[in-house]
Amino acid sequence: MATIRRVAIVTGGSRGIGRAIALRLGADGHRVVVNYRAEATAATEVVDAIAAAGGEARAVKADVAVAGDVAQMVEATLTAWGRVDILVNNAGIARDGLVLRMDDEAWNQVIAADLTGVFLCVRACIKPMVRQRWGRIVTVGSVAGLTGNPGQTNYAAAKAGVVGLTASVAKEVASRGITANVVAPGLIATDLTRTLDERARQRIETQIPMGRMGTPEEVADLVSFLVSERAGYITAEVVRVDGGLAAGA
Repeated sequence: MATIRRVAIVTGGSRGIGRAIALRLGADGHRVVVNYRAEATAATEVVDAIAAAGGEARAVKADVAVAGDVAQMVEATLTAWGRVDILVNNAGIARDGLVLRMDDEAWNQVIAADLTGVFLCVRACIKPMVRQRWGRIVTVGSVAGLTGNPGQTNYAAAKAGVVGLTASVAKEVASRGITANVVAPGLIATDLTRTLDERARQRIETQIPMGRMGTPEEVADLVSFLVSERAGYITAEVVRVDGGLAAGA
């Protein structure tokens, strides 16, 4: 029997953690849809890197907070490769500020991208997964959704919401061979954290029991496992990748 080449959609796959996940899934032999909202050049670079390593990928523009965009992204995937096996919900934004000063726009934008976007992508991908009786859904959350974080009421609320969403989805579709889990990174070395000055970086790292930030590749390694055949009995879980930062949460 021929080995099935799984098809993965990675939202927000052009930069940071999403880029690392897309590259890792490509290296694992999956066909990868690299979703992006605005950074076409960066998404194309990820596609080219996967292809250069012998994989197969394509970039698809879509705003995950817009239902029509999500439907078109999934339809484009089905048209190209006939199936959707893996969904990695990585796309998200932050609009930080103290709750006393947070305006409606900052709240609504983050909830739309980080929570509603996950719902829209899951809903669109569930149907082909149910037909196949196999699927893997991994949502990139945050330890902020488990512990809260000053100045991130909107972001923490959205990330806490995906925990409940994922647990509910996992119970709905477990009998169809579909798993759903959350990966909750802590402080990860991305473009955002690289802009910190040395003193600020050292102050942050003192809060982490392992004494350093994580890397996008370390998050990608966990996602790679959770979407594999080996993780078929793991569902409705929240797995932290945080060097012990939120221990006990």
